[in-house]
Amino acid sequence: MYSSSQNATMTSKSNSSFDELRWVIQIRQTVDEELEDDTGVPVSIFNVPKTLSASKPHCYIPQEVAIGPFHYWRPELYEMERYKIAAAKKTQKQLKTLKFENLVDQLMKHEQRIRACFHRYLDFNGETLAWMVAVDACFLLEFLYVYAIKEGKVLKPTILSTMLHLVDYAGTKSAHNALLRDIAMLENQIPLFILRKILEVQNSSLDAADDLLHSMLLGLCKELSPFKMIESFPSIQVSDCAHLLDCLYQIVVPKSKQQQFEITEACEDQIDQNDPTKEGDKKEEKLKDSSDVKNLFNELWKLLSKLHGAPVRFIKSILFSRPVKLLFKLPWTIITRFPLFSILKKPMEYLFFNEDKEDIKPENGTSNSVDDNKPPLLEEITIPSVSELYESGIRFVATKGDITTVSFDAITFTFYLPSVSLDVNTEVVLRNLVAYEASDASGPLIFTRYVELMNGIIDTEEDVKLLREKGIVLNHLKSDKEVADLWNGMSMSVRLTKVPLLDKVIEDVNKYYSGTWKVKAKKILKSYVFGSWKFLSFLAAILFLFLMIVQSFCSVYSCAHVLHIKTTSG
Repeated sequence: MYSSSQNATMTSKSNSSFDELRWVIQIRQTVDEELEDDTGVPVSIFNVPKTLSASKPHCYIPQEVAIGPFHYWRPELYEMERYKIAAAKKTQKQLKTLKFENLVDQLMKHEQRIRACFHRYLDFNGETLAWMVAVDACFLLEFLYVYAIKEGKVLKPTILSTMLHLVDYAGTKSAHNALLRDIAMLENQIPLFILRKILEVQNSSLDAADDLLHSMLLGLCKELSPFKMIESFPSIQVSDCAHLLDCLYQIVVPKSKQQQFEITEACEDQIDQNDPTKEGDKKEEKLKDSSDVKNLFNELWKLLSKLHGAPVRFIKSILFSRPVKLLFKLPWTIITRFPLFSILKKPMEYLFFNEDKEDIKPENGTSNSVDDNKPPLLEEITIPSVSELYESGIRFVATKGDITTVSFDAITFTFYLPSVSLDVNTEVVLRNLVAYEASDASGPLIFTRYVELMNGIIDTEEDVKLLREKGIVLNHLKSDKEVADLWNGMSMSVRLTKVPLLDKVIEDVNKYYSGTWKVKAKKILKSYVFGSWKFLSFLAAILFLFLMIVQSFCSVYSCAHVLHIKTTSG
């Protein structure tokens, strides 16, 4: 009995794909090896979070070619191996005195550095991994030569004849776009220093290799970047880029400008605390709010003063009676303590007095409370749509820049947004940039916050049409509905953080929109009229009291006789 169970266990182990002996040997070598210069290599190639990949897996899983070890053994991608081998053969011809095997041996010396770049454990031996990334790097360089030619760094085409149907100098072929989408995916990356090593062997020096690789990356980023209207693309340090997607992220969110997103709000808060004129401005705003109430009553009095007749004179006599005058001389806090006036307290304060007392707060997640360091809630990122903002008087203006150009001018009511170009590759690029930022960024999710902003203001194709007419959306898709579906379908199931610059814009837009009379009236009707039986009861009581006064007056002064005399004299 014991022997049979033992044999069954051994059989199950032998049938398992897990090689225990090779695993032990690999772990032993890894522990014994000294990393030397490879210590401290940050992880840069991650698995896409399942909360993101669950919505649209094809935007994160390569469909044509596998680059790197994550999807290497998928059978549907294996047919591209012939093009990879052809690129490796071409590289071997260019090495002249060296063989491709010597290049692989050089990469094997950096095995630990290569493994350190990947978040997932790689169940390959060192030689297999070195051959894999070397062949993939040759294929990538062959594809990237297209962009070196565009940038003028390569004077004559050097693309393999077997790959001419896959690549296109104009970028119009469907196969070329399919490869572009796969190359931009987070799980389909290899370390960029491998490409540098191969180019260094092919060229005279590392500087020449970096210059050529810089032109390739710059051309690729211009092709993939959603902000194609940038006047001057920021300079890329090839040695600072972890891989192709990281290079694109640094173009979209430049490191030199990332601090602006983190310190802007802190500086403004510090200025507010040190500037004594701020309190004076707030007092002036309060006086302005109280003057609005006076102006409203003045207009109502002008309207009443033009009316004549016995009922109107009777009402005037009541309004100018000593008890009523005494009532209006009392402070607002005392008046609102009376039974009937207490019902009107919140609507009157919402309309005329401080907006700080509003029950409906701006849904942007930014405030000066103790909870500033807490991540915003999901419902706090909402913002009115483009159509609603446009109807409220906000103008939209396109800018030629990156995310840092997003702003709102509260004086001219102008919403500035960068021009974003949308084509067949954009959704994959946007989703993988969000996934990379969520996996790698230790600070605020700047690009994710921008995507959430665009997702919030675009609800329908009418919103896309308005932005397209203003030059903010450059639509290369079939219809405006596809653009609306693209933004609305973006899955934001990642951790939420505050980005002061963008949150300030959302706060200012919501503050302006909530401060318009049209929106205020709508909110009051919804909150205090349709949703409050007390207010409706108060209106019914006022109407009933007014009818009783008119009935009593008419019973004493004979309204029918007075009205008959008035009409005959008129």
